Amino acid sequence: MSTRQLLAAAAALALAGGAASASAAPAPAKAKPTVAVVAKKLVGPLSVAQAPDGTRYWADSFAGRLYKKAPDGAVTVIYKSKRHAADGVSADGGQLRFVTGSPDNKSGGVWTLDANGAPKLLGDTYAYEKKANPDGKFKYGFLKTPKSCLAQLPKDIGPGSYSGVKETHAYAVASAGGVDYIADAGGNAILALDAQGVFRTVAALKPVKVKMTAAAVKALHLPRCVTGKKYALEAVPTDIEYGPDGQLYVTSLPGGPEDGSLGLNGRVLKIDPVSGKVTTLVDGLLSPTGVAVAANGDVYVAQLFRGEISRIAAGSHKVKTYVKLPFPAAVDVTPTGLLASAHAVPMGPKPKGQVVTITP
Repeated sequence: MSTRQLLAAAAALALAGGAASASAAPAPAKAKPTVAVVAKKLVGPLSVAQAPDGTRYWADSFAGRLYKKAPDGAVTVIYKSKRHAADGVSADGGQLRFVTGSPDNKSGGVWTLDANGAPKLLGDTYAYEKKANPDGKFKYGFLKTPKSCLAQLPKDIGPGSYSGVKETHAYAVASAGGVDYIADAGGNAILALDAQGVFRTVAALKPVKVKMTAAAVKALHLPRCVTGKKYALEAVPTDIEYGPDGQLYVTSLPGGPEDGSLGLNGRVLKIDPVSGKVTTLVDGLLSPTGVAVAANGDVYVAQLFRGEISRIAAGSHKVKTYVKLPFPAAVDVTPTGLLASAHAVPMGPKPKGQVVTITP
């Protein structure tokens, strides 16, 4: 699944008034952090990162550009490609990594820049996907549903039932201990890339199963025969962070409608990078697209269509509003607070995307 396409479709739904559930957001926290704009007039900033020396990066994914802002304030474009846009960027430990996908989900890679500032491919995610297809063992769509019923489904929703296909969309990256960890939104898996350029699957994310209620069937204009059936959604990973506890934190935005008709199925997952064990830290989120973990263990989550960056206190499983922000897609922890994006989905004729700092 192409997450850029997923977000664009969800944006269209929001403009049509379909994402009304976003208005049911929790009340803002009493504390009001300060938000300051550091970049604006972006088309769709889906990822941000700050290096230890203060260098900032942001991926204006819908425009196909990756920006760098040096500590002295100088801003440069360090990578540009509309077909293979940089969707995710990381500067963990001062080491630049960015990942790319493509509209057809047939190419993807993990990159850095060489000494001359030219893009250097470290790993080809599609080559690995063709060989491994981590989610190929999963069944998606309607489960245990008669073929006669599936035949009644509208053609525009795609196949009624299918297995994980060979596709990739490297969407986010985090680095630790000489290993790059990749959230592959096309392959529905978390990958690891070592210093020798060898991939392995850390975990394939299991489908999210939802029950088709009568209300959901009506809202989605589906045949009545699917009422009561279970539907397995793709568990699309949207961001990844290596926490201070040595665990991976991953946001998952299931590939379904973002209007709440199938419930709020977004989650933050905690994954052991060695064993691959996956546990759910929190669920019931609305379009979680960005995650960051502070040194004290606090977790911050950008909920795109809820319009907020939320905080999960260390050791807690409760989500609380940290700051309200229009369409935030990305968040990163910095020494002075947070770096985040806002207005991250293209809406209207003029680019409104921003990169902001958030201080307590």
